[in-house]
Amino acid sequence: MATFENISIEKGMYGSRGGLTGALERLDPSENYIGTSLEGLDAFSRQLKRFDIRVSGRGSDCVEKFFQTSDSAALFPEYVSRAVRQGMERADILPNLVATVTDIEGMDYRSIVSDASADDKTLKVVAEGAAIPQTTVRTRANLVKLHKRGRMLVASYEALRFQRLDLFTVTLGQIGAYIARAQLRDAIDVLLNGDGNNNAAANVSTATAGTLAYGDLLSLWAQLSPYELNTILAPTQEMQQILSMSQMQDARAGLDFQGTGRMVTPLGAALLHAPEMTAGTVIGLDRNCALEMVQAGGVTTDYDKLIDRQLERAAITCTAGFAKIFTDAAKTLS
Repeated sequence: MATFENISIEKGMYGSRGGLTGALERLDPSENYIGTSLEGLDAFSRQLKRFDIRVSGRGSDCVEKFFQTSDSAALFPEYVSRAVRQGMERADILPNLVATVTDIEGMDYRSIVSDASADDKTLKVVAEGAAIPQTTVRTRANLVKLHKRGRMLVASYEALRFQRLDLFTVTLGQIGAYIARAQLRDAIDVLLNGDGNNNAAANVSTATAGTLAYGDLLSLWAQLSPYELNTILAPTQEMQQILSMSQMQDARAGLDFQGTGRMVTPLGAALLHAPEMTAGTVIGLDRNCALEMVQAGGVTTDYDKLIDRQLERAAITCTAGFAKIFTDAAKTLS
């Protein structure tokens, strides 16, 4: 088995299963380093250590450090992808909305559905010899719509070669934040309007048009049953109205918000701010069964260009889409 000091790295590894990191892990498994000083590092991080490339901190290296050898140059696209993913994770609230993430290798994906009636949701007593009620699971009529979101990296190698990787990571992280916000808009659109399978969210009307009161949240909670109202997604104006409710003046809720920044409604649901939403609508959902995220390949980069120092017009993209799981697990309030 190869060790991390003598692995030959080449651009073809990016096209293998799991990308560069997957290829490196197969050649140099992390489990071999349990109990050593390198425990906790994955195969890619060990390669950074091999070439003494520091990507963060005050002592971070310059971009040109990646291009000292052909092997180290092949690490550069993976560094770019990881920095973008870190930015996505920092700005991403999708994990608080998505029940499951499905990774696919192609571009066509058809989700499944179980349209149970109110009668089907009641597990009745089955008499001896009687047929057991059935739950039918079938594929959706329409494919999940996948959207490629990304940014073009436009810079010359000469302009970046002496820039510190720590600063470059911040720039790449902002690209990730842009992608995360675009994907959030896609998820909100599916929650509101459905995924093309006639499953738009039902609306719960407020008692007074244009005004959001605590009683309206109670109505949303009641009508979402038997699903659990554990997540509320609101635009800025509605967030201000909710936070101004007298029920939010509760000492425990206030201390939690002031001490941790986490906002919890009196109903126990997580309150998420989504400036991407259009004012006038609040989404209430059961995050355990409302939304499926489908992604094809994660963050991808033009690794050929980046390895060959052709940073001009190098694309950084992420392809993903969303599908409703149980239609009634999300409702709108307006």
